Amino acid sequence: QVQLVESGGGLVQPGGSLRLSCAASGRTFSSYAMGWFRQAPGKEREFVAAINWSGGSTYYADSVKGRFTISRDNAKNTVYLQMNSLKFEDTAVYYCAASRFTEIVTGAMIYDYWGQGTQVTVSS
Repeated sequence: QVQLVESGGGLVQPGGSLRLSCAASGRTFSSYAMGWFRQAPGKEREFVAAINWSGGSTYYADSVKGRFTISRDNAKNTVYLQMNSLKFEDTAVYYCAASRFTEIVTGAMIYDYWGQGTQVTVSS
């Protein structure tokens, strides 16, 4: 069992930056691939970024490529999402998720554990 707790969301102006964190419980964190998803009002949950168990491989949605960076610190049981050059359309609730697959997965159905989400609002 893995419990995930996101933090770091908030209100930011367009062009600004935020860093989301996701702290995981459990001794097996390093064996999970991790992902970030987001859901805007009235829209379906969408994939944002994923990282494999070691942190050696990452993958991004086209909409965030070059602006967002996913990373992990297995010693701290934490995965991060650095978000730069934020846009209005990045406004959403952001969720981190853990998959028992060790390598990158992008489908939400493949993830086994989810956090409660953290709100990111980009507004002037």
